[in-house]
Amino acid sequence: MKKALLSTLLIAATLTAFVSCKDKSNVKAATESTLRVAMVTDSGDITDQSFNQTTYEACKAFSESNGVDFKYYKPAGDSTADRVASINAAIDDGYSVLVLPGYLFGEAIVETAEANSDVTFIGLDIGAGDLGDFVLPSNVFCAVYSEEIPGFMAGYAAVKEGYRHLGFLGGMGVPAVIRYGYGFVQGANKAAEELGIADQVSVEYVYGGQFYGDQQITAAMDTWYQTAGVEVVFACGGGIWTSACEAAAKVENGKVIGVDTDQTAQINGYGEGMCVTSAMKGLGATVKAALSAVKNGNWSDYSGKIETLGLVSATDLESNFVQLPTATWSMKNFTVDEYKAMVADIFNGSIVISNDISAAPETAVKVTYYDNLK
Repeated sequence: MKKALLSTLLIAATLTAFVSCKDKSNVKAATESTLRVAMVTDSGDITDQSFNQTTYEACKAFSESNGVDFKYYKPAGDSTADRVASINAAIDDGYSVLVLPGYLFGEAIVETAEANSDVTFIGLDIGAGDLGDFVLPSNVFCAVYSEEIPGFMAGYAAVKEGYRHLGFLGGMGVPAVIRYGYGFVQGANKAAEELGIADQVSVEYVYGGQFYGDQQITAAMDTWYQTAGVEVVFACGGGIWTSACEAAAKVENGKVIGVDTDQTAQINGYGEGMCVTSAMKGLGATVKAALSAVKNGNWSDYSGKIETLGLVSATDLESNFVQLPTATWSMKNFTVDEYKAMVADIFNGSIVISNDISAAPETAVKVTYYDNLK
């Protein structure tokens, strides 16, 4: 009787162990096959009304629409080591896709991507220069943008709206900022030529030498607005826009154009109606496209690539990776319909925008180039 009971207990224990192992195996397999999305913020947070917030909202919207688990991580500090720590934390928590906004993640991708080949990395605004000589493995995709296109759009819109004395304040003379600036000059020139007023339009052009505003840069902008008569400044490069806004707020009807994301709320915080428009990179469109590729099994279209993104449609503005914001449109003379027509002309090749940064574009309008402020 005892032997029979012992035998029965051993069989039961064996079956229990077998079922337990099987259950764990199924759980593991399900976890590995389930799309789980994590975003890591760069030096800001998800309320910065810039790269982080736009990326967060796009990831959250995609995840909610597709029933996908989503979480964001904020590094403890502003260093590569801190970003790496957050990436590793997300991986340890079982997240299979990481969305990383901004060039600051270049080094972190280099340090973590190859060691985590089963995790998909989506880098936004991260180019070859941010990665050094690192060759992207198949689990990484990085997007950069044709900044000359939204720069052109902003300059074109400003002149069409009625501004005649424009300024470009870049952060540092790095390729992305130069493309924005030269695009802006080309757009202002194109609009002026179309209106037959090239002799009435002028552009002041300078780089601050840093990606943040300070008293010295604000003083230079004071001179532009108060003495030179500049009406609107395209402030392009990190936080340098704050100096343009501080100076614009001191004059009647001083205007500023934002960059990268829709900066309407930030700029208008310095004065009602101060923001004319923003030259945007379509971070939300990029997130949606890349995550959809992962979900739908089309990752091979993105795998191991650094892609330069621009216009993909003449009519579907929201699908484009570069654009002006229509949701917060406040321009009166240059309408959304005219903007749509301009986009179609660029897409169809009727308007040609150069991305050459080796020399300043030739223009009929007067452009004054200054030495770096710092």
